Order: sequence, then structure tokens, then C-alpha cells
Amino acid sequence: MANTKSYLIRLTKDQIEPASEMLVRSFFNDPKLTHILPEKDARKERGRHLFAFELRYGLRYGRVFTTSPNLEGVAVWIPSERSAITFWRAMLCGGMALQRGLGKEAMARLEAFSNQVDEYHKKHLPDPHCYLFFIGVDPRHQGQGYGGKLMRPMLEWLDEKGMACYLNTQNEENIGLYEHFGFRVVEQVTLPGTAFVHTGMIRDPVVKEGTSSD
Repeated sequence: MANTKSYLIRLTKDQIEPASEMLVRSFFNDPKLTHILPEKDARKERGRHLFAFELRYGLRYGRVFTTSPNLEGVAVWIPSERSAITFWRAMLCGGMALQRGLGKEAMARLEAFSNQVDEYHKKHLPDPHCYLFFIGVDPRHQGQGYGGKLMRPMLEWLDEKGMACYLNTQNEENIGLYEHFGFRVVEQVTLPGTAFVHTGMIRDPVVKEGTSSD
């Protein structure tokens, strides 16, 4: 999906477990994760099953990058045509293990959330694009520029390809960060059954002077 700069490396399958544990720390107080796993003890233990599944999905259908073998941060990028997690795609990425790991009630909340988010995604940007599934930085390394290191190479590549990028966030504190990288808010809604605001954001490709977007 991209030729990236030397400070980005592809995540490997044997890094899924430690990366999942890092992502639980990163998203521990994120509205999406607290909605799916409201109890802190369950969130700490079961959250890794969710991120392991999402990392497997990213490895199979998109690209997963980290900054170094120390896993300071991880970003998952998926082509829009593969962004919807269908039943069969889920099964190929460990959907049954995810169900067992999350438990029945949490799985139901995840499925309801994902279906709603997919509908807004299709509404906001129906044309082919790249989907920033998620980006997470270990709390021990936040504020040190790792988020930018994970995002810039792919955004530069998307600019070269003339391709838009889409993301959504349930953490309003992150909106300004994404705006810094050229994303704009297209809609904000409170999803049924939740207490947080869901924000869809689009980044149009930047056309450099002397080049054409055709």
C-alpha cells in the first residue's frame, strides 16, 4: 500500500499479542472501549481480544505499521472496499475467538456499534478511499511525536495517489489532532444506545504545486 520512510515498519503476526496489550493501555479510557467493556477489570483483560482481532483484520486486508520493535505506536490502514467487517471476513480473522474473549453482552454492543459506524462511513465517503481504522500510541510515549510518525508517510503517499482518507473518532479530544493533519469534520452524531459523540472526518488529498490531481 505504500513505500514508507525508514522509521515505519510492518507489524508482524508474532507482535499481535504485545501490540494488543499496548493498545488496551492506549484506548483504556476511550469512549468506544468503555462502551463495549464498561467494567475496568473486564476491559483490561478482555480488551486485548478486541485489538488482537482488529490487528489480524488489518494484517489480512490492509496494512499495519509500527514505529519500531518497541511498539511505541500502531496504525491500521484499510482500503475502503475492505473496511466493512463482514461475517466471512470476521471468521477468517478469528471472529469466533473474539466472541469467546469478549463475552456475549460485550459482543452484542460491539456489533451494534460497528453496524452504526459502517452506515455513517458509507454515507460520508462512498467513493474509493483509504480508511484509517485506528491509531494508538502507548501512554508512556504519548506527546513524543509518534502519532505524526505513524501518519505522515501514509498521508504523503495518499497525496501522491490523489486519494482521500477517512476516519472516525469517539474521543472529541482527538479532533484537533486530526485537523492538524488535514482532516475535516463532516458530521457529529450521538449513536443510539451510547453516551458519546461519534465524529466522521475526511482528509482530501493535497495537490502539490505543479502537479495535477487527474
